[in-house]
Amino acid sequence: MSETPDLGPVPERIEVEAAQVRRLVAEQFPRWAELAVRPVADGGWDNRTFHLGTDLIVRLPSAAEYAQAVEKEHRWLPVLAPLLPLPIPVPLALGEPTAEYPYPWSIYQWIDGLTASADRIADPVRFALDLAGFLVALQSVDAGDGPQPGIHNWYRGGTLRTYDKNTQAALAEDELAGQVDVELAREIWANSLDAPWDQVDRWFHGDIAEGNLLLNDGQLSAVIDFGTCGVGDPACDLAIAWTLLSADGRQAFRDRLAVDDPTWARGRGWALWKALATYRSTYDDPKEAAPAKQVLDEIFTEYQDR
Repeated sequence: MSETPDLGPVPERIEVEAAQVRRLVAEQFPRWAELAVRPVADGGWDNRTFHLGTDLIVRLPSAAEYAQAVEKEHRWLPVLAPLLPLPIPVPLALGEPTAEYPYPWSIYQWIDGLTASADRIADPVRFALDLAGFLVALQSVDAGDGPQPGIHNWYRGGTLRTYDKNTQAALAEDELAGQVDVELAREIWANSLDAPWDQVDRWFHGDIAEGNLLLNDGQLSAVIDFGTCGVGDPACDLAIAWTLLSADGRQAFRDRLAVDDPTWARGRGWALWKALATYRSTYDDPKEAAPAKQVLDEIFTEYQDR
Protein backbone atom coordinates (compact mmCIF):
# COMPACT_ATOMS: atom_id res chain seq x y z
CA MET A 1 0.00 0.00 0.00
CA SER A 2 1.68 3.19 -1.17
CA GLU A 3 -0.39 5.69 0.81
CA THR A 4 -1.15 5.79 4.51
CA PRO A 5 -4.83 4.91 5.02
CA ASP A 6 -7.21 6.98 7.11
CA LEU A 7 -8.79 5.04 9.97
CA GLY A 8 -11.71 7.45 10.12
CA PRO A 9 -13.77 8.24 13.23
CA VAL A 10 -14.16 5.92 16.20
CA PRO A 11 -16.98 3.44 15.45
CA GLU A 12 -20.35 4.18 17.05
CA ARG A 13 -21.10 0.92 18.81
CA ILE A 14 -24.59 -0.27 19.65
CA GLU A 15 -25.87 -2.46 22.43
CA VAL A 16 -27.82 -5.66 21.79
CA GLU A 17 -30.04 -7.41 24.30
CA ALA A 18 -30.73 -11.13 24.60
CA ALA A 19 -34.42 -10.54 23.87
CA GLN A 20 -33.51 -8.97 20.52
CA VAL A 21 -31.34 -11.94 19.64
CA ARG A 22 -34.11 -14.32 20.59
CA ARG A 23 -36.49 -12.54 18.23
CA LEU A 24 -33.95 -12.44 15.38
CA VAL A 25 -33.30 -16.17 15.66
CA ALA A 26 -37.00 -17.03 15.90
CA GLU A 27 -37.85 -14.93 12.83
CA GLN A 28 -35.00 -16.04 10.58
CA PHE A 29 -34.03 -19.48 11.88
CA PRO A 30 -37.11 -21.00 13.50
CA ARG A 31 -35.38 -24.39 13.85
CA TRP A 32 -33.35 -22.83 16.68
CA ALA A 33 -36.16 -20.73 18.15
CA GLU A 34 -36.55 -22.84 21.28
CA LEU A 35 -32.89 -22.62 22.29
CA ALA A 36 -31.96 -20.43 25.24
CA VAL A 37 -30.10 -17.17 24.55
CA ARG A 38 -27.66 -15.69 27.04
CA PRO A 39 -24.64 -13.37 26.73
CA VAL A 40 -21.15 -14.84 26.42
CA ALA A 41 -18.89 -13.68 29.24
CA ASP A 42 -16.23 -11.33 27.83
CA GLY A 43 -17.93 -11.62 24.45
CA GLY A 44 -15.55 -9.28 22.62
CA TRP A 45 -15.45 -5.69 21.39
CA ASP A 46 -16.22 -5.89 17.68
CA ASN A 47 -19.22 -8.16 18.18
CA ARG A 48 -21.97 -8.74 20.72
CA THR A 49 -21.84 -12.48 21.32
CA PHE A 50 -24.52 -14.76 22.78
CA HIS A 51 -24.81 -18.43 23.56
CA LEU A 52 -27.58 -20.13 21.61
CA GLY A 53 -28.36 -23.31 23.48
CA THR A 54 -25.24 -25.19 24.54
CA ASP A 55 -23.54 -25.75 21.20
CA LEU A 56 -24.07 -22.54 19.18
CA ILE A 57 -23.25 -18.85 19.42
CA VAL A 58 -24.71 -15.76 17.77
CA ARG A 59 -22.29 -12.98 16.76
CA LEU A 60 -23.69 -9.55 16.00
CA PRO A 61 -21.35 -6.72 14.92
CA SER A 62 -21.41 -3.80 17.33
CA ALA A 63 -20.88 -1.11 14.63
CA ALA A 64 -21.16 -0.65 10.89
CA GLU A 65 -17.39 -0.85 10.44
CA TYR A 66 -17.22 -4.23 12.20
CA ALA A 67 -20.12 -5.51 10.09
CA GLN A 68 -17.87 -5.30 7.04
CA ALA A 69 -16.12 -8.47 8.24
CA VAL A 70 -19.24 -10.65 8.16
CA GLU A 71 -19.31 -11.37 4.43
CA LYS A 72 -15.56 -12.04 4.51
CA GLU A 73 -15.91 -14.56 7.32
CA HIS A 74 -18.69 -16.43 5.51
CA ARG A 75 -16.66 -16.46 2.30
CA TRP A 76 -13.28 -17.48 3.65
CA LEU A 77 -13.52 -19.37 6.96
CA PRO A 78 -14.98 -22.50 5.31
CA VAL A 79 -12.04 -22.36 2.88
CA LEU A 80 -9.38 -21.89 5.57
CA ALA A 81 -10.71 -24.36 8.16
CA PRO A 82 -9.73 -27.65 6.46
CA LEU A 83 -6.26 -26.32 5.67
CA LEU A 84 -5.32 -25.45 9.26
CA PRO A 85 -4.00 -27.71 12.04
CA LEU A 86 -6.34 -26.37 14.75
CA PRO A 87 -10.09 -25.75 14.85
CA ILE A 88 -11.33 -22.31 13.83
CA PRO A 89 -14.90 -20.95 13.77
CA VAL A 90 -16.93 -21.80 10.68
CA PRO A 91 -20.27 -19.98 10.17
CA LEU A 92 -23.42 -22.08 10.07
CA ALA A 93 -25.95 -19.40 9.11
CA LEU A 94 -26.01 -15.80 7.91
CA GLY A 95 -28.63 -13.53 9.47
CA GLU A 96 -30.06 -10.52 7.68
CA PRO A 97 -30.44 -6.95 8.97
CA THR A 98 -33.88 -5.94 10.23
CA ALA A 99 -35.59 -2.81 11.49
CA GLU A 100 -34.58 -3.89 14.99
CA TYR A 101 -30.93 -4.76 14.26
CA PRO A 102 -29.20 -3.00 11.32
CA TYR A 103 -26.31 -5.31 10.31
CA PRO A 104 -25.76 -8.83 8.96
CA TRP A 105 -25.00 -11.33 11.71
CA SER A 106 -23.91 -14.93 12.11
CA ILE A 107 -24.51 -18.18 13.91
CA TYR A 108 -21.48 -20.36 14.64
CA GLN A 109 -20.72 -23.62 16.39
CA TRP A 110 -19.45 -22.99 19.90
CA ILE A 111 -15.79 -23.97 20.37
CA ASP A 112 -15.06 -24.87 23.96
CA GLY A 113 -11.85 -23.96 25.76
CA LEU A 114 -10.22 -21.55 28.18
CA THR A 115 -8.75 -18.33 26.85
CA ALA A 116 -4.97 -18.38 26.94
CA SER A 117 -3.00 -16.71 29.70
CA ALA A 118 0.54 -17.22 30.92
CA ASP A 119 -0.57 -19.01 34.08
CA ARG A 120 -2.81 -21.43 32.15
CA ILE A 121 -0.23 -22.54 29.56
CA ALA A 122 1.23 -25.90 30.55
CA ASP A 123 4.41 -25.73 28.45
CA PRO A 124 5.33 -22.24 27.14
CA VAL A 125 7.71 -23.52 24.44
CA ARG A 126 5.29 -26.13 23.13
CA PHE A 127 2.52 -23.53 23.09
CA ALA A 128 4.76 -21.17 21.09
CA LEU A 129 5.65 -23.91 18.61
CA ASP A 130 2.01 -24.96 18.19
CA LEU A 131 0.97 -21.37 17.56
CA ALA A 132 3.82 -20.86 15.10
CA GLY A 133 2.81 -24.06 13.31
CA PHE A 134 -0.72 -22.74 12.97
CA LEU A 135 0.56 -19.47 11.48
CA VAL A 136 2.89 -21.31 9.11
CA ALA A 137 -0.11 -23.24 7.79
CA LEU A 138 -2.21 -20.08 7.53
CA GLN A 139 0.50 -18.22 5.64
CA SER A 140 0.82 -21.18 3.27
CA VAL A 141 -2.77 -20.85 2.02
CA ASP A 142 -3.07 -19.34 -1.46
CA ALA A 143 -3.54 -15.60 -0.92
CA GLY A 144 -4.39 -14.75 -4.52
CA ASP A 145 -8.04 -13.80 -4.04
CA GLY A 146 -7.93 -13.01 -0.32
CA PRO A 147 -9.23 -9.78 1.23
CA GLN A 148 -6.76 -6.91 1.13
CA PRO A 149 -6.33 -4.59 4.16
CA GLY A 150 -9.17 -2.15 4.69
CA ILE A 151 -11.63 -0.84 7.25
CA HIS A 152 -12.99 -4.39 7.52
CA ASN A 153 -9.82 -5.23 9.52
CA TRP A 154 -8.51 -1.76 10.43
CA TYR A 155 -5.73 -2.13 7.89
CA ARG A 156 -4.05 -5.09 9.53
CA GLY A 157 -1.65 -6.45 6.95
CA GLY A 158 -0.94 -2.95 5.66
CA THR A 159 1.63 -0.37 6.64
CA LEU A 160 2.36 0.34 10.29
CA ARG A 161 2.29 4.02 9.35
CA THR A 162 -1.48 3.80 9.59
CA TYR A 163 -0.92 3.90 13.36
CA ASP A 164 1.94 6.42 13.42
CA LYS A 165 -0.28 9.35 14.39
CA ASN A 166 -1.75 7.44 17.35
CA THR A 167 1.66 6.20 18.47
CA GLN A 168 3.27 9.63 18.26
CA ALA A 169 0.38 11.11 20.24
CA ALA A 170 0.91 8.53 22.97
CA LEU A 171 4.65 9.23 23.08
CA ALA A 172 3.99 12.98 23.34
CA GLU A 173 1.98 12.59 26.57
CA ASP A 174 3.80 14.33 29.43
CA GLU A 175 2.51 11.77 31.93
CA LEU A 176 4.04 8.95 29.89
CA ALA A 177 7.54 10.40 30.10
CA GLY A 178 7.76 9.62 33.80
CA GLN A 179 6.57 6.05 33.37
CA VAL A 180 8.07 4.83 30.07
CA ASP A 181 11.44 5.21 28.34
CA VAL A 182 9.98 7.42 25.62
CA GLU A 183 13.23 7.88 23.69
CA LEU A 184 13.77 4.13 23.49
CA ALA A 185 10.17 3.68 22.41
CA ARG A 186 10.68 6.28 19.66
CA GLU A 187 13.77 4.43 18.48
CA ILE A 188 11.97 1.09 18.38
CA TRP A 189 8.99 2.61 16.55
CA ALA A 190 11.24 4.25 13.95
CA ASN A 191 13.07 0.95 13.48
CA SER A 192 9.74 -0.79 12.89
CA LEU A 193 8.51 1.80 10.39
CA ASP A 194 11.73 1.57 8.41
CA ALA A 195 11.76 -2.25 8.24
CA PRO A 196 10.98 -3.26 4.62
CA TRP A 197 8.34 -5.79 3.53
CA ASP A 198 8.85 -8.04 0.49
CA GLN A 199 5.35 -7.14 -0.79
CA VAL A 200 4.35 -10.81 -1.01
CA ASP A 201 0.78 -11.20 0.22
CA ARG A 202 0.26 -13.89 2.85
CA TRP A 203 -2.75 -14.80 4.95
CA PHE A 204 -2.83 -13.45 8.49
CA HIS A 205 -5.29 -13.62 11.39
CA GLY A 206 -4.86 -9.99 12.41
CA ASP A 207 -5.60 -10.31 16.13
CA ILE A 208 -3.54 -13.15 17.57
CA ALA A 209 -4.13 -12.29 21.22
CA GLU A 210 -4.92 -14.04 24.49
CA GLY A 211 -8.67 -13.81 24.09
CA ASN A 212 -8.59 -15.43 20.65
CA LEU A 213 -6.43 -18.42 21.60
CA LEU A 214 -8.14 -21.30 23.40
CA LEU A 215 -6.57 -23.92 25.64
CA ASN A 216 -7.49 -27.47 26.54
CA ASP A 217 -5.45 -29.02 29.35
CA GLY A 218 -3.03 -26.12 29.07
CA GLN A 219 -2.34 -26.70 25.37
CA LEU A 220 -3.38 -24.63 22.37
CA SER A 221 -6.61 -26.14 21.09
CA ALA A 222 -8.28 -23.57 18.80
CA VAL A 223 -7.93 -20.10 17.29
CA ILE A 224 -11.05 -17.93 17.12
CA ASP A 225 -12.33 -14.52 15.95
CA PHE A 226 -11.12 -14.01 12.39
CA GLY A 227 -12.83 -10.64 11.94
CA THR A 228 -9.49 -8.92 11.22
CA CYS A 229 -8.11 -11.61 8.91
CA GLY A 230 -6.90 -10.86 5.41
CA VAL A 231 -3.91 -11.05 3.08
CA GLY A 232 -0.90 -8.76 3.10
CA ASP A 233 2.00 -8.36 5.50
CA PRO A 234 1.64 -11.05 8.21
CA ALA A 235 3.88 -9.20 10.69
CA CYS A 236 0.80 -8.11 12.67
CA ASP A 237 0.45 -11.71 13.88
CA LEU A 238 3.86 -11.56 15.57
CA ALA A 239 2.82 -9.14 18.33
CA ILE A 240 1.87 -12.12 20.50
CA ALA A 241 5.60 -12.84 20.88
CA TRP A 242 5.83 -9.91 23.31
CA THR A 243 2.30 -9.88 24.74
CA LEU A 244 2.03 -13.51 25.88
CA LEU A 245 5.03 -15.71 25.09
CA SER A 246 7.91 -16.36 27.47
CA ALA A 247 11.46 -15.45 26.40
CA ASP A 248 12.19 -19.08 25.46
CA GLY A 249 8.82 -19.37 23.78
CA ARG A 250 9.45 -16.18 21.83
CA GLN A 251 12.68 -17.58 20.39
CA ALA A 252 11.06 -20.93 19.56
CA PHE A 253 8.17 -19.08 17.91
CA ARG A 254 10.53 -17.02 15.77
CA ASP A 255 12.64 -20.02 14.79
CA ARG A 256 9.61 -22.11 13.79
CA LEU A 257 8.27 -19.27 11.64
CA ALA A 258 11.74 -18.55 10.21
CA VAL A 259 11.14 -14.81 10.64
CA ASP A 260 13.76 -12.47 9.18
CA ASP A 261 14.94 -9.31 10.96
CA PRO A 262 12.75 -6.80 9.08
CA THR A 263 9.57 -8.84 9.64
CA TRP A 264 10.43 -9.29 13.31
CA ALA A 265 10.97 -5.53 13.62
CA ARG A 266 7.56 -4.83 12.08
CA GLY A 267 5.97 -7.35 14.44
CA ARG A 268 7.65 -5.60 17.36
CA GLY A 269 6.14 -2.36 16.08
CA TRP A 270 2.63 -3.81 16.14
CA ALA A 271 3.17 -4.92 19.73
CA LEU A 272 4.57 -1.50 20.69
CA TRP A 273 1.65 0.40 19.13
CA LYS A 274 -0.92 -1.70 20.98
CA ALA A 275 0.91 -1.57 24.31
CA LEU A 276 1.37 2.20 24.12
CA ALA A 277 -2.26 2.76 23.19
CA THR A 278 -3.40 0.61 26.11
CA TYR A 279 -0.96 2.14 28.57
CA ARG A 280 -1.89 5.66 27.48
CA SER A 281 -5.52 5.04 28.44
CA THR A 282 -4.79 3.24 31.73
CA TYR A 283 -1.59 4.65 33.25
CA ASP A 284 -3.48 6.55 35.95
CA ASP A 285 -4.66 3.19 37.34
CA PRO A 286 -1.49 1.18 38.14
CA LYS A 287 -3.34 -2.12 38.48
CA GLU A 288 -5.15 -1.74 35.17
CA ALA A 289 -2.01 -0.45 33.44
CA ALA A 290 0.25 -3.24 34.72
CA PRO A 291 -0.26 -5.68 31.79
CA ALA A 292 0.55 -3.03 29.16
CA LYS A 293 3.56 -1.86 31.19
CA GLN A 294 4.81 -5.44 31.35
CA VAL A 295 4.51 -5.75 27.56
CA LEU A 296 6.45 -2.53 27.10
CA ASP A 297 9.18 -3.84 29.41
CA GLU A 298 9.32 -7.07 27.37
CA ILE A 299 9.63 -5.10 24.14
CA PHE A 300 12.38 -2.84 25.51
CA THR A 301 14.40 -5.74 26.96
CA GLU A 302 14.13 -7.91 23.83
CA TYR A 303 15.07 -4.97 21.57
CA GLN A 304 18.14 -4.07 23.61
CA ASP A 305 19.26 -7.72 23.84
CA ARG A 306 18.82 -8.50 20.14
